[in-house]
Amino acid sequence: MIAGTGIESASETLRLTEYAYEIGYDVAMVRTPHYYKGQMANPANMLAFYRFVCDRSPLPVIIYNFPQATGYDIPAELVIELAEHPNLIGIKESSGSIEKVQKMVEGTRHIQRKATVTETFSAVTRRMLKAAEAPVNGDNGNLVSVGALAGDAAPKPSSSAVKLVGGLKTREKEVGFQVLVGAAQKLAPSLDAGAVGAILAFADCAPTACYEIYAAWKEGNAKLAAEKQERIAKAAVRIVSDLSVSGVKYAMDFNGMYGGPPRLPLLPLAADKKVEIEQLLATIRN
Repeated sequence: MIAGTGIESASETLRLTEYAYEIGYDVAMVRTPHYYKGQMANPANMLAFYRFVCDRSPLPVIIYNFPQATGYDIPAELVIELAEHPNLIGIKESSGSIEKVQKMVEGTRHIQRKATVTETFSAVTRRMLKAAEAPVNGDNGNLVSVGALAGDAAPKPSSSAVKLVGGLKTREKEVGFQVLVGAAQKLAPSLDAGAVGAILAFADCAPTACYEIYAAWKEGNAKLAAEKQERIAKAAVRIVSDLSVSGVKYAMDFNGMYGGPPRLPLLPLAADKKVEIEQLLATIRN
C-alpha cells in the first residue's frame, strides 16, 4: 500500500510519512514541492528536500512527478542524483515523456539493492511479515502448515537461499531503481524504454485493460501490447487528462465500481460528458 504524503514543507511531509508508517502503509509517495516554482528551479533545494525526508522516513520513498498538475517537472539529472539515496526506491513519472523515462533508466542502471521477496519473487511487505509472525489459534507465533496438521515435520526452506519468517518463505533479490509511469496512453512505449511498471489513474476504472498491456509486453508479444495500448489510448487521454478526477470517478461508476462524487472544488460531470465517457468505455468494460 502506497501513501501519498507529499506536502510543500519537508517537516510536514515527514510527519505524514511517519503517520502512514504507524497505520501500516508500505511505501511513501512524495510529490515534488512546487508552490515556489522559482526556488524549485534551484537543484539544491529539491536535493535537500528529498534527502531530508529519505534520511528520516521509516518507509521507503518514491518521488511523484506530475508536472501537468504542479507546473514543475523535476529534471532527469536530479532524479539520477537522488536515486543514490538508499531509502529512495523509485519514481512515479507522470510527465508522459518516453525520452525522460529512458534517460532515468539508463542513468540509474548501476544501482542495485537487495529486496526481500516471496518464493515467486513478489515483494514482501511489512503487513505480510506481521501476518506471518502472528500467533494462530493461540500457538507460539508460528503459522501452522497443512503438512504439520497431517503429521509431517515443520516446513523447511526449499533451498539455502530461502529463509523462513514465521510461515512465510522469503528470499533476497537484486533490484534496481524503480521507474514507474503514470500515463496509461503511453504504457507500452514506457515499458519498452525501461520502465518496470505503472501507477495509473485510468486503471481505477479499467484495471483489466491496463493489465493486459503489461501482460502482453511481459510475454514478449509486442504486437498484442501495441493493440491493447491503442485500444485504451483515446479513452485514457480524454477521461484522465481532460475530464480529470470527475471523469475517472464517473468512469468507475459506469464500469461497475464505486467512484462516487468528487470533492469540492471539483463538480460532478454534466450529462453530456457522462454520455461521452460511456461511449469511450463501450468496448473497455471491466
